[in-house]
Amino acid sequence: MTAASLREKPVRDLARLAKQHGVPGWHSMRKDQLIRALVRRAKRRADAALLATSAIPGNSGRVGTVAASAVRQASRPQTGRSSRSGSKATAVLACGGAAAAADAAVRARQRPGGGEAARRITEARERLARAKDLTTKPEAGKPARQPRDRMVLMVRGPHWLHAFWEITPRTMARAHAALGQEWHGARPTLRVLRIDSSVDASAAARVVREIEVHGGVKNWFIDIREPMRCRVEIGYLATSGRFLCLVRSNTVATPNASQSDTLDAHWGEILGDCERIYAMSGGYSPENNSTELQELFEERLRRPMGPPTSRPEMTEQGEATGRRGECQLEVDAELIIYGATQPDAHVTLQGEPVRVQADGTFRVRVDLPNKRQVLPIVTSTADGGRRQMVVMAVERNTKLLEPHGRDAAEF
Repeated sequence: MTAASLREKPVRDLARLAKQHGVPGWHSMRKDQLIRALVRRAKRRADAALLATSAIPGNSGRVGTVAASAVRQASRPQTGRSSRSGSKATAVLACGGAAAAADAAVRARQRPGGGEAARRITEARERLARAKDLTTKPEAGKPARQPRDRMVLMVRGPHWLHAFWEITPRTMARAHAALGQEWHGARPTLRVLRIDSSVDASAAARVVREIEVHGGVKNWFIDIREPMRCRVEIGYLATSGRFLCLVRSNTVATPNASQSDTLDAHWGEILGDCERIYAMSGGYSPENNSTELQELFEERLRRPMGPPTSRPEMTEQGEATGRRGECQLEVDAELIIYGATQPDAHVTLQGEPVRVQADGTFRVRVDLPNKRQVLPIVTSTADGGRRQMVVMAVERNTKLLEPHGRDAAEF
């Protein structure tokens, strides 16, 4: 590429060449400026190609020959306008190709294992995408069903909650679009909200914990330090502090530590305690009852949960017969008294001796009649020198109410 050969071209062709070779500011240059810029660019590319190929063993002969022949072809006099234009264009392309090949070779030499690095980067991106994706995958061996968004919170003991959720791909797509530029820095987060009033949707719900979760799971165990009424929600927490909620659970109330023990984690192992877990999770509570909780228990345990829903007997004409079965209920109560004293102490309850264990604890079950009674518990040291008494007053008041029948219009 020489200045003389370029002067024969129109400004339009020179501008196109300048654009192809990356000449900065080409759109505002005049013809003589475009010629000087193209000549300088061609010379720099040729020099870079020769320098680069000489530093790479095995490539110096091949690439250097291509670059040198391209320069010689550009400087050789040609006959005919079209022939000169084609030869010079070929020379320019040859110089550019040689320089590009040399640059690529230098970069590959400076970065050994470039293909391996690209593969690792791709795998890291895929891992991050899987860790952020909260879409629920279908379970193997389970019958196919229509996916839907839901979240259920269960009480597994005084110190443990079990959150279960399902999120559809459509909800994930909406979350990606809603977060926009904040999506890349957002983290999947499970939030625990404490309910300080009886209205679940009130402003009294405050966040007490934020737990970072990951994709590929659909349940999480949450440890609780003290009894409280709470619910959980799952979503994405952006770096700006914005939280996008995907699904929200039902509201539960954890029992006191003395009322329950921690239960096992597997569904098959809670079959014997499913009624208690269902009740502690708000299944029988009229204000906290959740249909999602009932559906999840019935789906996993394959048995009906909740109170029975009876229906009146119908005649062939579709009228209710009005016949009712007898509904009888008898209840009774017992009282368990337990405590601790010195291992060698003597304990009596209402004058009757109570067995003391080796660690000093005792436990006794007594009848609880339908009246008020006073129960004195007395402990004495082994030598009888000291004595301590505790008086417990207990009253039971049981009332039998009349049976209540429902009309057919209530069903």
